[in-house]
This record gives sequence, C-alpha cells and structure tokens, in this order.
Amino acid sequence: MGSTNQILTTNSLELTQKELQKNKIITTNYINAKPCINNSAMQLRINFNHALVISQVYGLLIAFFFIINMTLIPWGAVHSATPPVTGPVKWHPGHYYTIMGFGKDKTWYMDQVYRELKSTPALRGLQVRYLWAEIEKSEGVYDFASIDRQLAALTTRGKRLVIQVQTKSFNPEWKLVPDYLKTAKYEGGVFAFGTYGTTTIRGHNIKLWNPMVRDRLIALFRALGKRYNSHPNFEGIGMIETALGQSMDPLSSAQISGFYANLLSVHQQMRLHFPNTMTIQEVNYPRDILESFVGALKNMGTGLSGPDIFLEEPGLLYEGTQYASKGIYHHYPEVAGIIPVAPQVMASNYENTRHDGTGYQPTMLELLAFARDRLKSNYIFWARSPEYYPKVLEMLNWSEQKKDPAGGLSIACPSNFSSCAN
Repeated sequence: MGSTNQILTTNSLELTQKELQKNKIITTNYINAKPCINNSAMQLRINFNHALVISQVYGLLIAFFFIINMTLIPWGAVHSATPPVTGPVKWHPGHYYTIMGFGKDKTWYMDQVYRELKSTPALRGLQVRYLWAEIEKSEGVYDFASIDRQLAALTTRGKRLVIQVQTKSFNPEWKLVPDYLKTAKYEGGVFAFGTYGTTTIRGHNIKLWNPMVRDRLIALFRALGKRYNSHPNFEGIGMIETALGQSMDPLSSAQISGFYANLLSVHQQMRLHFPNTMTIQEVNYPRDILESFVGALKNMGTGLSGPDIFLEEPGLLYEGTQYASKGIYHHYPEVAGIIPVAPQVMASNYENTRHDGTGYQPTMLELLAFARDRLKSNYIFWARSPEYYPKVLEMLNWSEQKKDPAGGLSIACPSNFSSCAN
C-alpha cells in the first residue's frame, strides 16, 4: 500500500507498544493490590481488574492483527498505493435528505419528496440507500435503473444525488447480497448478528475478511464509478457503519482485523474509480482501531461520516484514557478541513440523545448545532422519518439555513483534494 500503509503501520505499532506498557501497569497494579479489610470488596476489585486486563488485551490483539493484515494480506485487485485525489472533486456541501426504507421506487412517495425539495431551498439533494443485492442481480450483472431514475429526476430539479451501498442489514428478511455470494467459495457471503445479550437475529453483515467477497465488492464500485463518476449531479457515494454487530457465531481476531483491512482496501479502489466524486465511510465502532482507521481514510481522501448523531451517547463521546481509545466524535474536528465531514441524523436521533433511550428528546436546533459546530460538518444527511421530517423542513427553512447554498455549513474545499468543482 505504499506510504499510506507505512504511516498507518508505524503509528499503530507505536500506539500498540504504548498500550501494551499501559496494560503492564494495570497488571502490575492488580498483582500488587493491597489487601482489603473486607474480603468481598477485595474479590470485587480483583474481578474488576481482571476483566479490565482481559478487555484491554483483547482489544490490543484486534488492533495488532489489524495492523499486521494491513501490511501482509494479499491485496487482489488493489493497486500498490492509494490513488491521490488529483482531479477536481464535485463539491456542493449542505443539507441532504436521506430516503428511508423502500419508498425510493414508489412514485407517490417520491412525488411528495420532490415537492419538499422544491419548497426547501436549503436541501441540496437526496441520499438514497441501496442494498448490494438491489444493484447486482447476478454475478457481474448490474441493474442501474433505480439510480438512473433518481439521478435524472434530481438533475431536472437542480438537485444532487448521494448513494449509500449497504453491506449490512437491520432486518433478517432483507436480501442483502446477490445469491451467488451465498456459496462456499464466499463462505456463504454473510454472517448473522444479533443484539448483545440475546439470541435473536437482528440482521446480516458481509464476510469482508474473505478476499473474494472483497473483490466482488470492488467490482461493484468499479461498475458504479464507470457509470456515474463523470455525472455532474452525482455528488457522492458511501458505505454503511463500521460496527460489525454481535455475530451469532463468534468471530476470530484474524477475521475482524481482515474485515477492516479489506474495508480500507475497498475504499482505495473507490477513490480510484470515483476520482471526481466524494467517497464516504460511516465510522462508529470498534474504538480500538479508530485512530489508525480514520488516519487511513484521511490519507486517501475518503470522507468521514457516522450512522447517528446521539448528543449524549457515552461510547461515541468517550474522551479516552491512557487505557482506552477515544470515541469517534473526537476524530471529526481532527480531520475537518482535510477530508469531507458528513454525518447522518437518523430516526432514533430525533427521539432521544442516547441509544438506550435514557436521555431526552433533542430539538432540531440542538442536532444541527452539534453536527455543525461540534463535528464541523460539510454535509448533513437528515433522515426523512415520518414523524419528524416536518420539523426538519421547518428548521431548514429558517433564514439562517437559507442565507447561503451550504445552509450554514463549512464550505472549505478539503485540503486532501487538489481542487473542488462547485
């Protein structure tokens, strides 16, 4: 991977060495713990410290294997170095609507969406989501009809299209990948995941550690890039969150690290096949790899996004300690102005400030202020959630959001782009 890998590996190894030393300190403190007067209290302390050591060591193993894989795995279709962002990149920052569910192919639904776009100048376009299987019907056979239809309709209205290719589903009934991937060659293509602490399948994710799954995903983006990169109203293309989900069958550290190494490999190729189009990755977990992973995105010019804006979510806001990595929200300001920053506001974010529902219901202004001022956003994707989108539209029609095309968001061309076309 050339200089990108060298930087990533060096920085990550330094981090790993530091963390190993910190764990040594934790272990030493555990061994040398002073006896407690209360035996049960001492046992509680021992159990806690022991769990902490195990947790930290496991996280380090994942990070270590991630680093090794980034250096040693066979790259298949991946070229020797990250392609530089040398050409002008389409750049129209601002507020975008995210179409939910399968309404994108229903005329009555989209007619209403287009009316809302017309009455809301601050909305610069749409983000539309596609499951992998919706685009690739069989091996190498692609159906672009829906994307073409969306792009044509938006172009006539002076609006722009961003698509997200979903490689993770949140309903076990959804067809996530083409049937040919469900064969032994691809290890069945997907794995089931559930909610922590339950045995109920919540959805599926792809087995991206498999190099053949990786190469087929790269082929998909190659086909999409050939068709849409040069279209002036095709604004961007992204991928779904980095969180794996709790696999129903435990994953090995090699599988996990291979997943993330191959995900970066896919993004390298996306930048190659979309040289004039913004590419985006939603990033949330695991925290152990964020420093290196986000650093790699920054080096290749891939935009940073996230699947949620939770104003009080502990894991996302975690400040980090000498023993644990900081949450993703702390990485946004660090890359702002260098790569695109483009978070998502989803339905659950309108409902509560925390994922577990123990917070409060935020106002639209609070969500906007957090994304704009705390995360330093260039783009914000607002979910068209049935119960809340009228409030989104009302907020976007305030004078503050109508005063410029970007709706008050940062318009500076990212420094990792040679130039922006706007």
